[in-house]
Amino acid sequence: MQEGKRQKQVAGLLNEELNEIFRRLGITMVDGGMVSIAGVKVTPDLLEARIYLSFFKVNNPQTALGVIETKAWEIKRELAARVGKQLRRMPEIKYYVDDTLDHVFKMEDLFKKINEDRPDQSDQSSDEKQ
Repeated sequence: MQEGKRQKQVAGLLNEELNEIFRRLGITMVDGGMVSIAGVKVTPDLLEARIYLSFFKVNNPQTALGVIETKAWEIKRELAARVGKQLRRMPEIKYYVDDTLDHVFKMEDLFKKINEDRPDQSDQSSDEKQ
């Protein structure tokens, strides 16, 4: 389903404010790694916001997510103070692990393995040209 204009506006606003809140509260560094907001999706009724968090070099993303969820009330309180005048109702915030980076690294490894197995094919094609 296509995202509406208002959904995109609210998602952008929440993303911007949450990045600032995370930086101020020191949540960007957790468990020896970096945490960033990969994306924000808002439901069409604007009552729920799904925050996708990207974890880079974090030993256990689920534990880091738990640390963030323990501070969820403090994050939501500060977010409500920042965007309260712009939204009629504060959306319910849910945090999810964004594993896109993991998929990218797996795909890169697969392509490396494929390319390592191919050199013998390039030798065959040069033999055919002669």
